[in-house]
Amino acid sequence: MPGWNATNVPDQSGRVAVVTGANSGIGYVTARVLARRGASVVLACRSAARGRAAVVRLRAEVPGAEAEFLPLDLADLSSVREFATACGRRHPALDLLVNNAGVMALPYGRTADGFETQFGVNHLGHFALTGLLLPRLRAAAPGARIVNVSSGFHVLGRIPFGADGPAETGGFGGPGSEHAYRRWVAYGRSKTANLLFTHELARRFTAAGSRITAAAAHPGYAASNLHAGAAAVEGHTLTSRAAALGNSVLAQPTESGALPTLYAATAPGVRQDAFIGPRFGWRGAPAPSWRAGWTLDDTAGERLWAASEQLTGVSYASLPR
Repeated sequence: MPGWNATNVPDQSGRVAVVTGANSGIGYVTARVLARRGASVVLACRSAARGRAAVVRLRAEVPGAEAEFLPLDLADLSSVREFATACGRRHPALDLLVNNAGVMALPYGRTADGFETQFGVNHLGHFALTGLLLPRLRAAAPGARIVNVSSGFHVLGRIPFGADGPAETGGFGGPGSEHAYRRWVAYGRSKTANLLFTHELARRFTAAGSRITAAAAHPGYAASNLHAGAAAVEGHTLTSRAAALGNSVLAQPTESGALPTLYAATAPGVRQDAFIGPRFGWRGAPAPSWRAGWTLDDTAGERLWAASEQLTGVSYASLPR
């Protein structure tokens, strides 16, 4: 792993990859590198204008690239279903799904389906998308992978489970949850959910003898509009400026921040439930990353899975417990 960079990404010719949130930042860099290495890339983005512009930019930067835009709004489960249908029509087999899109530390809000926004977008939308695309991943040649992009900030929030499942204030956006809402804790819980989902998905793949690998990654501290945007959306001008300054002085470039995702997605020998991040925690070449013990809890993974199936209406019937 030391010194591993984009030039080490294996040839991806003949492979099809979906990258969510690929119109900017780490998602765009991930899509560009995959296209440069020969993959046919689907840029799954909420904004049609930004998604199409990203495809134009990518094709200009990588002449001959196979890249297309398909609309995907993870805050709306009907959009997730429409995307899965459209993608399946174009690509009967899918080799790689990178669940990269996300929102960070937003004020309290709800998705189209009534879930707290961060949990709805960062976890539930991707949970539904993965389940709906699973038949396409199964149809691919051995070696298909699913990479969920989490964060070191998962340490800020574990999911509180009540007697009947996740507590209403645990991110699912039940009645009254806005009164106990703390945006950074909610963000941490959504990132914990990404890791618990990966853990349970990997466990089920192993039990089923599947050749699909489920792994997770995090970018460390990479220059991104997420940090500044989290402050700007609340009108915190000074905080937003501080985040922008941190991006320019302390953060590693977006190209470096994408390397853990690319490693998890393409490097030989990546194991089930691997969590890849920068070597030094916030920057550096890809390496196995520390994770909180609660993200490896089988019981919590099963309970989150069951709740997610119920809330999204997406059942992984072909991947039993």
